Amino acid sequence: MKSLTLFSALMLITIPISLFAQEPDLSAIVDKNSESATKEFVTATFKGFRIINAQTNETAKKHNLHFNIAHRFGDIASTGAGIHSFFGFDAASDIRFSFDYGITDRLQLGVGRSKGIDAYSQLYDGNIKYRLLRQTTDNKMPVSLTLYGVAAITGRGASSDSTSDASFQNASQRMSYVTQAIITRKFSQSISLQLVPSWIHRNFVVFNDENDMVSLGVGARVKVTRRFAIIADYFYNFSNFRMDEVDADGNNIYFDPLGIGVEIETGGHVFTINFTNSTGILENCFLPFTRSNWLDGQFRFGFNIARNFVIGEKSW
Repeated sequence: MKSLTLFSALMLITIPISLFAQEPDLSAIVDKNSESATKEFVTATFKGFRIINAQTNETAKKHNLHFNIAHRFGDIASTGAGIHSFFGFDAASDIRFSFDYGITDRLQLGVGRSKGIDAYSQLYDGNIKYRLLRQTTDNKMPVSLTLYGVAAITGRGASSDSTSDASFQNASQRMSYVTQAIITRKFSQSISLQLVPSWIHRNFVVFNDENDMVSLGVGARVKVTRRFAIIADYFYNFSNFRMDEVDADGNNIYFDPLGIGVEIETGGHVFTINFTNSTGILENCFLPFTRSNWLDGQFRFGFNIARNFVIGEKSW
């Protein structure tokens, strides 16, 4: 009887100890199952918010503020350029400063000020960017889809010439809008591609021009080293007006924006050195108003630089 009582006591002590000893293994199994059920999203499809002219799918992280500076100089090799203008460095075709803030990891709001070009000079803009779909590592979601919209207003003085592209009669006519769906895929650690169907609306245009225009952009990034990549983007404009419009000599006036360059990542900075025939930086400018031809040497040096600041979440 004493032996039975001793055996029972030992069992009562041993069983809880045994179960307690097994608990870490059970927790590990639960954690493992939870991890396998969690989606893993592809990151760093592109390093910056722009390739050259084109927006990317990337947005600012929550409570992060990005300060961006973009600059386009004058023609490098067109007639009258070259050494006389120090290959375009003596002239600035456009300059833009902007701030982009991450409301969440997927929603970004931004504001900007551009020198601008043509009728759309002295530009003030507000933009919104939302990551609707994100590519997953298991390819169940094979692409990322980001929506982007920007509204801009020009501060340029109104022209008294009724045929001018700046013959504004009211504030509404100074407004223009661009909406884009940015479809991206990271094929490997080295190669990323994107398509950018775009819709442009301008409240005021010259005679025969279209208020609405559709454009399709493509972009690519090829990573060469850990911090160095080759980048390029191009937009094809579906515009009868731009296809048919010629100068007195019968030469085309409008051209599709094309840019090539290199991207350098330096810690908190992403620095892009580029060459493009676009004189404008904002979508409202370079999509409808690119009048420079690469084949005539009408391309320019430019750069985009972004600096990230972590604002921090408030305690309340």
